[in-house]
Amino acid sequence: MHEPNQSFVTEFILLGFSLGPRTTPLLFSSFLIIYLLIILGNGLITILICLDSHLHTPMYFFIVILSMLDMGYTTTTVPQMLAHLASQRKTISFSSCVAQMYIFLVLGVTESWLFAIMSIDRYVAICHPLRYKVIMSPWVCKIMAIFCGLWGVISAVVYTIFAMRLPYCGPNKINHFFCEVPAVLKLACADTSVNDQVDFILGFSVILIPLSLIFVIYINIFIAILKIHSAQGRLKAFSTCASHITVVTMFCVPAMVMYMKPGSKATPEEDKKLALFYNVISAFLNPIIYSLRNKDVKKAFLKVIGQGKVPE
Repeated sequence: MHEPNQSFVTEFILLGFSLGPRTTPLLFSSFLIIYLLIILGNGLITILICLDSHLHTPMYFFIVILSMLDMGYTTTTVPQMLAHLASQRKTISFSSCVAQMYIFLVLGVTESWLFAIMSIDRYVAICHPLRYKVIMSPWVCKIMAIFCGLWGVISAVVYTIFAMRLPYCGPNKINHFFCEVPAVLKLACADTSVNDQVDFILGFSVILIPLSLIFVIYINIFIAILKIHSAQGRLKAFSTCASHITVVTMFCVPAMVMYMKPGSKATPEEDKKLALFYNVISAFLNPIIYSLRNKDVKKAFLKVIGQGKVPE
């Protein structure tokens, strides 16, 4: 039972990064440039794939979704972080904090499962090339995408409800740059052991299961690649897989460390670095790793600007 005269917080203060007056403008400029490049890179990929009919394949369908998710969850956190770096006022209302937490989780969990779906797409393309268009038909791809989105919505609801059902009676200073579940839970005026257990269990369904699925699929893919007689064919297959594995590692491993370790073992500075990595850095590098180095995307870009074909 809570005391009758106990007050509850109506807003939180996001402490963000511990910086000196000279460092803050530099960090603000850096994150502003990175955010603009995230929007530009992912937005360009989305437009190119939509405009070029040659890119209307399952792989690029999922890349469009990935780019939109990257733009979405960075926009959920980075503009607010920039506003707080430029201002002395670093508050966020309780309802806005809940909304930010929920939207970020929806997009993040959806992306985690999307990586697993993309690995299935690569498996079918490499191991069953003759049946690829039949197996990965447009309606199958749409069902897979809807599954990812529904899993994101359901998991985010559970995470958010369990986090916000706890009383928050002060202090109200969140040692983070946005309202992320582990950071918010540290301010709860109640035992959070149940939340730690829920987070760990949900971590299996939203991070560990997709990662395990990706691991098993890529073992089969690598076995199939080793059976390819052409050295050029093996190199092309390995190149596609390497891009996907790099992107998955940058996003899923830091997220798994963040959400599956007990809250008592998490230090604020470690949490901020991990969150920056899978929230900002991975979204910044995804277009470079996954698409902008791709010859098909380059051809689509040059076609749009009217510069002809990419040199062989």
